[in-house]
Amino acid sequence: MAVGKSVNRVDAMAKVTGRAKYTEDFYHPDMLVAKYFRSSIAHGRVTAINTKKAENLDGVHAVFTYKDVPENKFPTAGHPLALTEDHKDAADRLLLTRDVRFMGDEIAIVVAQNELVANEALKLIEVSYDEYQPLILPEDILEENARQIHEGSSNIVGEHTYTFGNDVDQAFEKADHVVEGSFRTAMVQHCHIENHISHAYMDDLDKIVIVSSTQIPHIARRIVGEVLNIPLSRIRVIKPFVGGGFGNKQDVILEPMVAFLTLKLNGRAVQINLSREECIIGTRTRHPFYIDVKTGVMNDGTIVARHMDAISITGAYASHGHSVAAAGGSKQSSLYPRAATSFHARTLYANTPVAGAMRAYGSPQIIYALECATEDAARKIGMDSVEFRLKNVARQGDINLLSGKEILSCGLADCLIKGRDFIGWGEKKKEYEKFKTGPVRKGLGLACLSYASGTYPVCVEIAGARIALNQDGTVHVMVGATEIGQGSDTVVAQMVAQTLSFPYENVLVVQAQDTDVTPFDTGAYASRQAYVVSNAVFRAATDLREKILDHAAVMTDIDVAGLDIVDGNIVDTRKSAQVMDMKTLAIDSFYHKERGCQLTAEASFKATTNAPVFGCTFVDITVNIPLCKIKINRMISVHDSGVIINPVQSGGQIHGGAFMGIGAALSEELLIDPKTGYIYNNNLLDYKFPTFTDVPPIHHDFVETFEPTSAYGNKALGEPPVISPPPAIRNAVLDATGLCINSLPLSPHTLFTAFKDHGLIDEKGGDNV
Repeated sequence: MAVGKSVNRVDAMAKVTGRAKYTEDFYHPDMLVAKYFRSSIAHGRVTAINTKKAENLDGVHAVFTYKDVPENKFPTAGHPLALTEDHKDAADRLLLTRDVRFMGDEIAIVVAQNELVANEALKLIEVSYDEYQPLILPEDILEENARQIHEGSSNIVGEHTYTFGNDVDQAFEKADHVVEGSFRTAMVQHCHIENHISHAYMDDLDKIVIVSSTQIPHIARRIVGEVLNIPLSRIRVIKPFVGGGFGNKQDVILEPMVAFLTLKLNGRAVQINLSREECIIGTRTRHPFYIDVKTGVMNDGTIVARHMDAISITGAYASHGHSVAAAGGSKQSSLYPRAATSFHARTLYANTPVAGAMRAYGSPQIIYALECATEDAARKIGMDSVEFRLKNVARQGDINLLSGKEILSCGLADCLIKGRDFIGWGEKKKEYEKFKTGPVRKGLGLACLSYASGTYPVCVEIAGARIALNQDGTVHVMVGATEIGQGSDTVVAQMVAQTLSFPYENVLVVQAQDTDVTPFDTGAYASRQAYVVSNAVFRAATDLREKILDHAAVMTDIDVAGLDIVDGNIVDTRKSAQVMDMKTLAIDSFYHKERGCQLTAEASFKATTNAPVFGCTFVDITVNIPLCKIKINRMISVHDSGVIINPVQSGGQIHGGAFMGIGAALSEELLIDPKTGYIYNNNLLDYKFPTFTDVPPIHHDFVETFEPTSAYGNKALGEPPVISPPPAIRNAVLDATGLCINSLPLSPHTLFTAFKDHGLIDEKGGDNV
């Protein structure tokens, strides 16, 4: 049994020994370097640009501006192709722009012999602007006479309303209590280890080859073709090892430009390798949200009504646009499916860096407000926070009233009980009563989450798998599912080994995606891959298993019904005896003069289900009032992600997600001047990203259920762990201090303002407690 074991990752040795090849490791002797010339203002229009001095610098091969690129606008979001107009992403981007919409917008690009020359050339470009007042805050963006950030287009990118359950207004009228709150989340950055990098060249067949650190090779290929009006058959995208993405590489950020440049330079290899500073402002961020929540609750603890109104800031370009807000809002229907609920969201353009996909895709913002509001409601009626949730959260058999689908697997109640027991909820609650006053206070907090295993029915969900028996009795596996560090190749190998009854080490996964060779898959996002690919892998492996047994029957004259594969060997089940090893069968299939052929199987699967996942986080914290500092003493996240394919690897996902959640909760925020659009902290010195010394030991546990819509019973796990830590920490601060501090991050600055406003410290930071 390979599924359920903590086997070593298939890429472990390559990575720890340094043999793994990332995009930057692919060397072309004549490769040129391209660097963007970026705007120094946040909103305006270029009135003049002079590139002559840059063009004349030794080592510069070309300078291109907004005057030189195709005029057709395109979308950058890494979504599957939409066949209906109303579902297509906003096409609002050009390769280079004259109309500046954020500080760092791309106006020109220099192609040079090396990076040093390119950087010198950038200094020689002269540009003048007609500057406009930036629109940063929602109230300014929504003003009746506000300038259109995209001329001819509303500053509202999208708007969405849905309701489910009983009549929401009537439900609020029936409620014994109505609790209201306003919440704000910050703009944060992905901060993946490997910066954005891509290069392109033209091969001997006149095909554009793009090597890129991307989460979406097949989608990138399509969008590049659309941008440059080139048939897909003339474009090849190769994804080597990827050093993290977290959604930031679910946009085509560099691929269209490197393809354009190699076309302009007669097929010469051209690379763009963004600096960390460029990555922070010039790629994608998480959407900041402004959310108002109203909750109707009965005296017995039943949540009967909920209304949520959200504003999402997508920044200078739509990217994933309104789909982030819509997707985030939908998750409450599986978390609290029995309350009458209405949700309204608007997504706005702004003169800020572009927001796009980031781990959990809108759910961290929405669930933050939802779980803070849930905590406030529990406290309003004086009910224990855990018991309040146990009364209201989803159970197996509930109907998700938004989708109309039954929840077929749900272990959330058991997750809550496990987390409560681990943190010592009852005992600590009593112990911490003596820490509710004074300069150092202690508290407990929790928050729940729900997420999904893909994007269906909003987007198509498709995955492909190809498996071939090798001459030595091992198998090669090719999937379109994109390994970006999350471990999907390892999970695929375990699934194949399980179904074929092969030793795990005899399953070899081809680890680079190549759109000329790899089966089609839309990519790594939405925590979809292990769930969607499971059925493709199962079908292909089952098919290959049958072909192997059929060939064994021909070789042995034993009825196929009496044969089986056990640990990679052919056995006679009636005699419980081994008949032959797999290498012997493989050699016969390849080289016998009359019978056999290479045994292969391939399957493509479209998922028409989307299993919800569940979990919760419990935290134990200390708040130092005079220092305005939060210390996390203990944290545990408990998840229901169906059958756990690889426990150690799954634990790593939870730890990584919790780490990101702690950063979002306590320190991370991209700071932008609301008057000028100036970005203050586009570097890892000033952008307060936590390190290992800033986080506590993180604990995790699972409640394993079996999800029947997956071939192996598994559900999503990659993104959910980031969702619940921030509201759990906020709720613990409330428990410790009695203050509802609703804006993230809960940094010393935020805490100082809140403590001062409530009289816990004076104007100079002195202790009043």
